[in-house]
Amino acid sequence: MADPHLTPEEANERLARQYADLAELAGGLAHEIKNPLSIISLNMELLAEDFDEVDTIAARRAQGKLVVMQQECQRLRDLLDDFLRFTKVHRPQLESTNLNAVVERVINLVRPQAEAAGIEIIMYLDAELPWVMMDGEAFHGAVLNLVLNAQQAMPDGGQLVVRTSEKPNWVALDLIDTGIGMDSKTLTRMFDAFFSTRDGGSGLGLPTTRKIIEAHGGRIDVESEVGRGTHFRVELPVPARLTLDL
Repeated sequence: MADPHLTPEEANERLARQYADLAELAGGLAHEIKNPLSIISLNMELLAEDFDEVDTIAARRAQGKLVVMQQECQRLRDLLDDFLRFTKVHRPQLESTNLNAVVERVINLVRPQAEAAGIEIIMYLDAELPWVMMDGEAFHGAVLNLVLNAQQAMPDGGQLVVRTSEKPNWVALDLIDTGIGMDSKTLTRMFDAFFSTRDGGSGLGLPTTRKIIEAHGGRIDVESEVGRGTHFRVELPVPARLTLDL
């Protein structure tokens, strides 16, 4: 129950501290889990090497079980890594940054994989786009996650349009794919932690992306239709221009 003696600002500050404490505790627990998990995985690798020297039916069965266990250990490590990224999103280190440069860096990274999958990437970047205050590395991760999600939504190939533009007091990044789209249930829950429609997905990619965008004072919207594709729009505030008295 909220303390009636606190002002709304004090209540929000207390809630923020509680969230930060919880995130720190959860992150520490994830680290503690990763250490024994790494030891277990290493010992399974050593055990698998021992079975390589034994050619019996029982040894081959054991090897098959070890492979499954190693895959599950890797899945747990990936989940913990995603969880740690999710808990670490806090106050970004902002500096004046060109959004187009961040977008181009992401697209250059994923283009070879996209082309191999039959995905055409078309970019319309506004050359006059004003710079924004941004943590370049954190925002790079957010854009990369959105682009990878678009690629995964086009298993049979397709087209991804990447566009930047200026709006009053905002810059916008649009990512429009021709993928499988999402139904209303998925749209409602897509930013919920641990919700995923993909086998093996952690369900933390999009929640982390939204946290990064909101930590920049931005917002993210999505429109989607099954069989038609998905449109993500990210908007970031443009800082007020300083005027100097001459």
